[in-house]
Amino acid sequence: MFRFILGRILSAIPILFLLSIVTFFIIQAPPGDYGDFIKSQLMAQGGATDEQAQVQADAYRVAHGLNDPLPLQYVNWLTGIVTRFDFGDSLYYNRPVRDVVAERLPRTILLALTCHILASVFGISLGIVAATRQYSWIDTALGFVSFLGMTIPRFLMALIIVYVLVFKLNVQEIGSFFSAKYGGAPWSFAKFWDLINHVWPVIFIATFGGLAYNMRVMRANLLDVLNSQYVETARAKGLPESAVILKHAVPNALHPLIAYQGVILPYMMTGEVEVAIVFGLATVGPAIVGSLGVGDVWVTATFMLVLASTLIIGNIISDILLALLDPRVRLGGNAE
Repeated sequence: MFRFILGRILSAIPILFLLSIVTFFIIQAPPGDYGDFIKSQLMAQGGATDEQAQVQADAYRVAHGLNDPLPLQYVNWLTGIVTRFDFGDSLYYNRPVRDVVAERLPRTILLALTCHILASVFGISLGIVAATRQYSWIDTALGFVSFLGMTIPRFLMALIIVYVLVFKLNVQEIGSFFSAKYGGAPWSFAKFWDLINHVWPVIFIATFGGLAYNMRVMRANLLDVLNSQYVETARAKGLPESAVILKHAVPNALHPLIAYQGVILPYMMTGEVEVAIVFGLATVGPAIVGSLGVGDVWVTATFMLVLASTLIIGNIISDILLALLDPRVRLGGNAE
């Protein structure tokens, strides 16, 4: 088992390296950089002429290495990460990128994990209910819910909720994790409840999409398993139907969902990103969009590398879970 895990980790290193190259050069592909942002700000807010702003923008590029060839910029960035765990300095926030990531990433991961747990528990449970009541009105209703969850864009649901909260329910505090009176207050049940009141739209929307997928996959897999010979044998032995389903059918129907765990965390983080942008929450989403808008390449590249890392880590975890559940999937096909 140790060799299996080690092999998965070692095979992920070159993939992560290639992803960092592709991500970095794609981010740099659009025209313009942070120097252009500085120039526009000097002209719009500082009253500088085009020539004066251009001189200062060029000086900033030279001072921060933005005029260096892209391969050299990438090598310097990657060298800093590998040797010093230094992701560079944010041009916009004027502080280390590591601090920006440390501030926003934990919130994003916590929201994504919460959505994942809720989507898995409710999705799998509803999938079992739908499969065991095939073609009933319950199955039809759950199928309609699943269809909505997989087809309605998450940003559209976020816009609808924002409209209802602001224009229909007159909610004033949108775009923060806490109300003003709880911002610097110590943790308490009241502060926790205030947090829930602010982030529930993000959790609901991201959970809804994940729940829909889990429910559809679980229903389809469980229906296939229920027609298997070993399930018929268990029924023939006189086992209760609940025991046949929960002890024999459900564990085998979970295989594809466990494999799906490899992409679920990036999927949930992406869902959080879309909704957080609409609500303006201080998580990964607005930071990525904001850094792209001003050309803060180190922040963008780092966050994109983090998202790629979560995909790789998720696949490793799903491989380990599958290996524990079914030794046949281990490397070489040898059960240990």
